[in-house]
Amino acid sequence: MVDIHCHILPALDDGAVENSVSQEMAAMAAADGITHIVATPHSNYRYQFDPEVNRRKRDELQQQIGDSLTLLLGCDFHLSYENLEAVRSDPARFTINGLQYLLVEFADTNIPPNMDQIFFDLISQRLVPIVTHPERNPLLSQDPDKIRKWIEVGCLVQVTAGSFLGRFGKRAHQSAFQLLRGQMVHFIASDAHDAKSRPPLLSEACKTIAAEQGEAVAASLSETNPRAAVEGRPLPWLPTPQPVAPARRWFSFRR
Repeated sequence: MVDIHCHILPALDDGAVENSVSQEMAAMAAADGITHIVATPHSNYRYQFDPEVNRRKRDELQQQIGDSLTLLLGCDFHLSYENLEAVRSDPARFTINGLQYLLVEFADTNIPPNMDQIFFDLISQRLVPIVTHPERNPLLSQDPDKIRKWIEVGCLVQVTAGSFLGRFGKRAHQSAFQLLRGQMVHFIASDAHDAKSRPPLLSEACKTIAAEQGEAVAASLSETNPRAAVEGRPLPWLPTPQPVAPARRWFSFRR
């Protein structure tokens, strides 16, 4: 399996706090059957994104864990003005493995009103935006039709593996399955931040997806599609999105 969204590099953001945690996460991922992890530090107003620092930390961790799994670089790309300007001039700074796929994360409380234009601009640069964990976003889970329209113009969707297991609350759990049944999921990823509460595991979610949609779909979301993304190839499995009803409102939920 290939995990395209993971905060495994130490002391860069709200992910692994130190090197020992990074090594523990790597061991857990390898034991779970993950062969490649894309390390995706945040790039936002809170955390400085420095590709050289990221590369150095990746190289150090790779040397420590040996060939148990392969570490690649990417970014948890937030839609700030500065980031959008920077990605125009140097897209490889942020993309998965320096190629064309770009993880895009929204704030929980705001979707930019010009989002359609932003996606159009990114796609015009021959980038492929991947909307990360929309099932955990209260605005997007209530408006799956917006997600469907973004897919139709060229965006892709990554759902957090733990959402299929109920680890982010009932709303995210319901929304994850609605998106799956509506053929609006192209990847699952761990979005791991540590080795305890948010570990880098995919296999249990794959079993749940296989029971719902079959082994071929589970393999596409966890292996063949993410492997194509890290290699810069078109996705081998690209389903046609279907309209779905919004997720039910819940009075409380975990993020």
